[in-house]
Amino acid sequence: MVLWYAAPAILGAWVVLRDPRFDYRLAAVGALVPDILDAPLGHRAYAHTLLFAVGLLGVIMGATVRRKSLRSRLLALPVGLLLHLVLHGVVGRSALLYWPFLGDWGRLPLVARPGVLLVQEAIGLAFAARIWSQFGLADAARRAVFLRTGRLDPC
Repeated sequence: MVLWYAAPAILGAWVVLRDPRFDYRLAAVGALVPDILDAPLGHRAYAHTLLFAVGLLGVIMGATVRRKSLRSRLLALPVGLLLHLVLHGVVGRSALLYWPFLGDWGRLPLVARPGVLLVQEAIGLAFAARIWSQFGLADAARRAVFLRTGRLDPC
């Protein structure tokens, strides 16, 4: 499940921030991080918690105290991670979202049923098509700027 998280993270970050200088590629990567980190466990766990997202934000803020440009670029990672929590439905599961403060999250499956996965990826594809169209990524020059810098500029 790549499109279901990556494409809505890009478009969601754009809708909220509308910053052409934001690195939307890193927001997409951040949206994939929780599943990558929790995959070895086989269920949603530590990376699917608010504590992890806020912890990553704190690490980035602390590590980039005197490097403003690096900070502004890396902040896209926790933004993507927070969007993942919304897309995965974690916000509706208090024990998981607020772990360890509300106890154990149990063993919630990392991946949904195959039919749900197909629908989610189709929705992600629709988001990707919207991004392609809205930001003129059919144009090779605009696409190259996005791939090189992560910046988006609406047509």
